[in-house]
Amino acid sequence: MTLEGKRALITGGGTGTGADLARGLAAAGAEVVIAGRRAGPLEAVAEGRSGIRPLTADVGDEASVDALFEAAGPVDIVIANAGTAESAPLARTTLDQWNAMMAVNLTGVFLTLRAGLRQMNGWGRLISVASTAGLKGYAYAAAYAASKHGVVGLTRSLALETARKGITVNALCPGFLDTEMTERSIANIVDKTDKSRDDALGALTASNPQGRLVQPAEVTAAALWLCGPGSDAVNGQAIAISGGEV
Repeated sequence: MTLEGKRALITGGGTGTGADLARGLAAAGAEVVIAGRRAGPLEAVAEGRSGIRPLTADVGDEASVDALFEAAGPVDIVIANAGTAESAPLARTTLDQWNAMMAVNLTGVFLTLRAGLRQMNGWGRLISVASTAGLKGYAYAAAYAASKHGVVGLTRSLALETARKGITVNALCPGFLDTEMTERSIANIVDKTDKSRDDALGALTASNPQGRLVQPAEVTAAALWLCGPGSDAVNGQAIAISGGEV
């Protein structure tokens, strides 16, 4: 499969899954623009790779997202990957925490997909990176799960609007990933409970019937499939990448 001649824009492209997506799409021949709030990690991903261009942006800010797409130029593939996670019992979740989660995880996806759609003409791929938390509930993660459920609803609704335009819209819903974000979740569990790191990791991997963390490369493989030949009828789907967890 080749993505030669395609330009892709990936938010949250400086670390974890976003960085892997950038490398994977660039290896397939796409010109890749990666975006995030911190220049350093973006530049580290792009270093030595002529096919990856870093641009700073805040996905929760409308003007910043519009400027990002203006600087990127016309894109064929948009992957709204930027996200944040924070856990707390709902009774102790502040409004500021709730609003911060929604700003990145839901409003950021809305602004990113909207800006991408506005400049697509003909063939296009809009992909949101949600979570299994967009398909089910998790205790102590109500705000996060609500934001990801919103992403899945947004994705499915937009897919119906674009179904006759050659543009597909899908969500990838991984389980706990082997990324920096999961490491922070493990550290948070250790800090707030009596669990060891191994016990905390075991609690997270227990949700995956395969008993492991999902690798970022597995998300990248799914994204490449959605961008490749034979995927035109795959639209409005929330695809779990979770070893069987639903």
